[in-house]
Amino acid sequence: MNKPVANQPHIYVRTLTAEQIVRLRTILEAQGWEMKVPPYTHWQARREKTVVTAYTSGKLTVQGRELENFVLFILEPEILQEAGFGYEDAAPEAGLPAEFTPHGGSDESGKGDYFGPLVIAAVYTDRRAAEQLLELGVRDSKAIKSDPKIRRIATAIPAIVNHRFAVVTIGPEAYNRLYAKIGNVNRMLAWGHARAIENLLQKAPECTAVLADQFGNEALIKNALLQQGRQITLSQRTKAESDIAVAAASIMARNAFVAGLEQLDRLAGSPLPKGAGTKVEQTARELVARHGESILTRVAKTHFRTTAKVLGRETDPNYC
Repeated sequence: MNKPVANQPHIYVRTLTAEQIVRLRTILEAQGWEMKVPPYTHWQARREKTVVTAYTSGKLTVQGRELENFVLFILEPEILQEAGFGYEDAAPEAGLPAEFTPHGGSDESGKGDYFGPLVIAAVYTDRRAAEQLLELGVRDSKAIKSDPKIRRIATAIPAIVNHRFAVVTIGPEAYNRLYAKIGNVNRMLAWGHARAIENLLQKAPECTAVLADQFGNEALIKNALLQQGRQITLSQRTKAESDIAVAAASIMARNAFVAGLEQLDRLAGSPLPKGAGTKVEQTARELVARHGESILTRVAKTHFRTTAKVLGRETDPNYC
């Protein structure tokens, strides 16, 4: 049997289903916990010096003097229906959840958008920063539909992480040159992630591990880092945005993408839509009619099949 960890964690975190969050609130209300609803939460319960917060992201945090009793006698038997607290393998910082241990996260934005740049961001978090980012409402940028909200959160992140972040923006012209040279989106992404991580390590030399969303063979990023003389523990997983460092990176990347797209709006003389679809294709046709084919190289990722449709080259295998 694993031994209990030596020290009680400062904060306990679990992800609950919507049903579990509702059921837990019912239990706590019945027990007389003080309830309120801060921003980005379903609810927050407080009793004496113990605080339980259910965030809209699905994460539940427990902090305070009675943390252990709450988990052992309420959360596990009534909600999780499992016994595990205190028997986890000891992780750095005395059993804290992995995302609360110091590490970096990287993510990209703009990969599937015809117009606009490709942006890759990397963010380093420690326990203090992770707690504050969670309280700020940081979560996967794709779950936040409002650009102003993305901008507001992104503006607050640098101070929280003590400016240990990096953003690499590859504008359309540079993107198209790189694609012509590399010829593979995943290799371009690997190059971008490696560059963002390299820049992050200059600001956070204590960073020894980075998590990235799964987009291809992680050896691509490792090889790119090795070429720059960097060796770190790098891992990829699907839905990595559930990790607080990766989620913060996703917000920084999305905010930079939106800002880059707005700059290109002025160059194009009209708003450029996000994504890739009928509206995007129509806008591209209008741009070509006004400015000629060369405008696409300046505002769009021209290897997309959208370019072939707009220019009548749908049989050309060079578009994807």
